[in-house]
Formats: sequence, C-alpha cells, structure tokens
Amino acid sequence: MMSINLLLANILALASAFAPNAVVTRTAYLPKSSSLCMVQGQGDGYKKVFVAGGSKGVGRIVVDKLLESGSDVVALVRSDEAVSELSSLEGVTVIKGDAMDYKTVEGAMDGCDAAITTLGGGHGDADLKSRVDYVGNNNVIEAAGILGVTRVVLVTSIGCGSSKEATPPSVYEVLKNALMAKEKAENVLIKYYTNMNWTIVRPGGLVSDAATGKAILTEDTKAIGSIRRADVADLVVKCLSSKNTEKKILSAVDPSIPSSANVDGYTAAAFALA
Repeated sequence: MMSINLLLANILALASAFAPNAVVTRTAYLPKSSSLCMVQGQGDGYKKVFVAGGSKGVGRIVVDKLLESGSDVVALVRSDEAVSELSSLEGVTVIKGDAMDYKTVEGAMDGCDAAITTLGGGHGDADLKSRVDYVGNNNVIEAAGILGVTRVVLVTSIGCGSSKEATPPSVYEVLKNALMAKEKAENVLIKYYTNMNWTIVRPGGLVSDAATGKAILTEDTKAIGSIRRADVADLVVKCLSSKNTEKKILSAVDPSIPSSANVDGYTAAAFALA
C-alpha cells in the first residue's frame, strides 16, 4: 500500500502541472528567414507559431525551443514581467492580454501558421467558465478554426479523458477541476475541429529539473509517471512538425525518473515521431 509520504509526494508532483500560467504591448521584431527544423522525414516547417502560456513553465521553454529551431513566435502573456523578458528575445512578438478574452486571442494569432497552448490555471475553481484550462484553451482552438490555422498542439495532462484510469484516485480527486476543464477543451478540439491537424500531449507529473532526454510519448492510456518540463517542451516542439502525431492523443512520461504514481513500474511502449 502506498505510504502517506509517497502519496503526498505524488499529489504534489502532479499538482505542479497546474500552476497558473501568466497569460497575456505588441513588440516589433526582426523576422528570421528560417523555418522550424523538422523531425526527419516529417511535416512542413512553421515560420510563425502562436504560443499561449509562454510566460512560464513548459510554455516558456517551448518558446526557447521554437526559436532555437528557427521559428518566429507570437507569445500571448498577461504580466508586465513576461512582456519585458520575452520582448528581449529576437524573433518573438509579445502580445499583452488575457487568454480568457476570445478577441485578444484571435488578434494575437492572426498571421500565424501554427498554435501551441500550454494554458493551465491551478486546481481550485470548479466553475469551468472561469478556468483558463477550458476557456483559454477553447479560445485558442476556436481562433485557430476561424483563422484557418490548421496545426494545433494542445498540452493537457494525464488524467484527462481516456487516461483517467492511469491516475491514482486520490490524486485525481485533488486535480479533478483542472482535469475536467482540460478534458472539455480536448473534446472541443477532437469533436468539432475535424479539419485541423491537431495533437494532444498529456504530460505526467511535472518536475523542474534539467531535461534527461529520455522522456517518451506513448499512445498507451495506462502510462503514468513524472517528466521534466524541459522534456515536455522538447516533445511538444517535435510533435509540431511530425505528421505521425497528427490527430493523436499522446501521454508524455519519463521512464528513467522514479515515480510514486507508478509503484508497479509499468512500462509503456514509445510512440515513433518519425
């Protein structure tokens, strides 16, 4: 039986996935001529990628990795601190605004050819209409549909949808409001945006240490475990340019990291990006 200390450690690890993201002055930048470096043999390059949730956590690392790969980024952020930090990066256009406002999201995304959203807002409020996990992500999905941005990567969490059974019940109960909001956003994307080449990435419990480079994506809905934020960001950017991931729901875990949520040592088969 899982000890109280292990259970608490597991809850804290998974709950960290839902720390509020700072969301959203337009800053001029010098466009770069290169496009997103692709997974070998996959996809088209994306020259300008919209990122929601790019001020901290996984989203902030996604911004860096997109720039390293040659894409320009439009980042929707909410705080003055995030505006100041991201404005200093060549290749980033910063839009200050709130992802909860649809028109702000649509205006920021206009002109982009792909979108990534990592929005999340903690695990307290049960009202879906007040949660960025649903409303903000839904705004990104809807704006992409209206603007004809057909490539969308939505980052949610293990515990959503078909992966609910992978999450220990006590942990699910703590995170239930956030998971339900994220799942509703997933369902909107899956059911109503059939013309999009979407990908849903569901990370396990998030850890802020350096990347291990050993994390995997898997279609196995029983997969559970921890993963470094930097590894999630790396996998998300790789998904963006991988045709294999289009219309796929993928869990993201790191088998090399011990996890109290995976006391049985269950190993999931890795998904091939290329």
